[in-house]
Amino acid sequence: MTRLSKLSRSIRGKVAIVTGAASGMGRATAHLFADEGARVAVVDIVAEGVDRVVEEILQAGGEAVGFTVDVKSGDAITKLVDAVVDHFGGIDILVNNAGISRLAPFDAADYEASWQETFAVNLDAHVHLVRAALPHLEASGAGRVVNIASTEGVGAQRFASAYSASKHGVIGLTRSMAVELGRRGVTFNCICPGPIETGMTAPIPDDAKAKFARRRVPLLRYGQPEEVAHATLGFVLPAASFTNGAVLLVDGGFSIQN
Repeated sequence: MTRLSKLSRSIRGKVAIVTGAASGMGRATAHLFADEGARVAVVDIVAEGVDRVVEEILQAGGEAVGFTVDVKSGDAITKLVDAVVDHFGGIDILVNNAGISRLAPFDAADYEASWQETFAVNLDAHVHLVRAALPHLEASGAGRVVNIASTEGVGAQRFASAYSASKHGVIGLTRSMAVELGRRGVTFNCICPGPIETGMTAPIPDDAKAKFARRRVPLLRYGQPEEVAHATLGFVLPAASFTNGAVLLVDGGFSIQN
């Protein structure tokens, strides 16, 4: 019998760049994409982490190559895109996942330095990567960009103004690119993870996490990186061809609970 559905849910053979892929949500996304048959460029500033994730993917039968890159450098991003295209022949998917969090009160001596670094990684790098990769994403015919923001992009907390402002910026940037660049055949969408078990939340004691989840998260727990990765996968599928400018909260209901 002929299938009634016509749109593909496979990314097999697609070329994907995932930044911040040495750990946490980026690692989970790189693994998931490779499991689904994509050819993955694993990008991070931590060289040993890049090597480890590439080896994990290869051992599992996937296809990946690693790039140690400081995304704060525009020149490094240009070289990264060129290297990925040289290696794989093109780019179909870009996941801007790299991010940092620097807590600092407004009157801290290092506040402005923290602000500059946070924006350089969390927002400026997204712009540089999209601009560098855009011709190749257009050439793909079904380019996909997913920017990873945060529930801090729809809220705020004390001492995290730089992080919160940068993540608000990621949401605004995603929507702006969706409007301006969607006509070129590339979609732009955004994931806002809530409390997730990652290296960023690792310093928080387990009992404090459990207490927070009981009070603030309707699902009563922190999320896992792979749960965010699957939401990201949904945005990059060929079948997601009419999803553009969406902002998806992956937070167990955290952001809607009073």
